Amino acid sequence: MVEYEKQKIYDSYSILVKMQNWCAYQERSQFDVRRKLSEFQISIEDKENIIVKLIEENFINEERFALQFAKGKFSIKKWGRVKIRQELKQKKVSDYCIKKALEQIDDTTYLETLEYILTKKRATIKETNQLKLKFKLINYASSKGYELDLIQDALKNVLDK
Repeated sequence: MVEYEKQKIYDSYSILVKMQNWCAYQERSQFDVRRKLSEFQISIEDKENIIVKLIEENFINEERFALQFAKGKFSIKKWGRVKIRQELKQKKVSDYCIKKALEQIDDTTYLETLEYILTKKRATIKETNQLKLKFKLINYASSKGYELDLIQDALKNVLDK
């Protein structure tokens, strides 16, 4: 016996209400909303109308999304500007909004965070060869999205301790 998934059919108003609730719960990008709307069996025109309505009612705001995204990824996950920029680009956020979001990250805090993650990682690496240790730390910080020149400067402080 084959069991079929029953897909609920919604009208565009009920989808709009669902999307308003979804957007109110957490900041969303237009890209995320479009992807979520693709789950529903509605016309392209209805999808676009829903997006326009969400923007008009300020449920979707790309700049606000980019600012919150950058702030959260930096403060919670300790991501660097490179990784944040890449993720925002994947979400089709405009260059203007990306620039604005990255500008909000304080340079002093950024460098302190980089040194913090390098120091923390340094404590977990059991490597006696200084060159290999440095390479591993550079790879780690690069994977977190930090710029190579800043990593090298921060490493001087971390390895001298």
